[in-house]
Amino acid sequence: MKVVTKPVTAFMQNTRFITCEETGDTAILDPGGDAHLLLDHIASNNLTVKCVLLTHGHLDHVGASVELASKLDIQIIGPTEEERFWFDALPMQSQMFGFAPHEVFYPDRWLEHGEVFNLGNLNFEVRHCPGHTPGHIVFYEASKQAVFVGDVLFKGSVGRTDFPKGNSEQLKTSIKTQLFTLPDDVKVFSGHGPNTSIGYEKAHNPFMSGRFG
Repeated sequence: MKVVTKPVTAFMQNTRFITCEETGDTAILDPGGDAHLLLDHIASNNLTVKCVLLTHGHLDHVGASVELASKLDIQIIGPTEEERFWFDALPMQSQMFGFAPHEVFYPDRWLEHGEVFNLGNLNFEVRHCPGHTPGHIVFYEASKQAVFVGDVLFKGSVGRTDFPKGNSEQLKTSIKTQLFTLPDDVKVFSGHGPNTSIGYEKAHNPFMSGRFG
């Protein structure tokens, strides 16, 4: 598995190009904006892009999805349907986050907790992790010891819960039951900031230890 990170927009959201090195199939995870930069990367690296994957519906994670899907003739997949609230709110989010106006859209396919999404020979287990948003999911590839967590967990921090339908206790429960149950050496790819590991966050994350929050 090859992972290339391209931070986009003023929010420095980590758009990820995930490629199965055996088949060459690529997914674009959370394309939050700057579609032209992402398209340039695809062209310059001759990538075979199969889909857009979304962890949740915040605009800084989905802003380039429609343009990419249209130009590449691919589907937008994920998160769970509990996230419809945030897709309905995309015009409001544009104002809230200071982005250009964005119309409502929905994924071509919602995912469900426990489902396995296949990309080439990679198999991603879908885990529902509400709290930051109601339909947020993470993608866990056990054979590669990697989990893509969106805005659920960061190095030394956790996702915000002060947005509509956010819930801090629900977020902590999601982290404890869906992430901290993974092996310690699993690499955590977060939506913002540096990568981390499950073991490091279990030992050092102040929001989960009770030091903060």
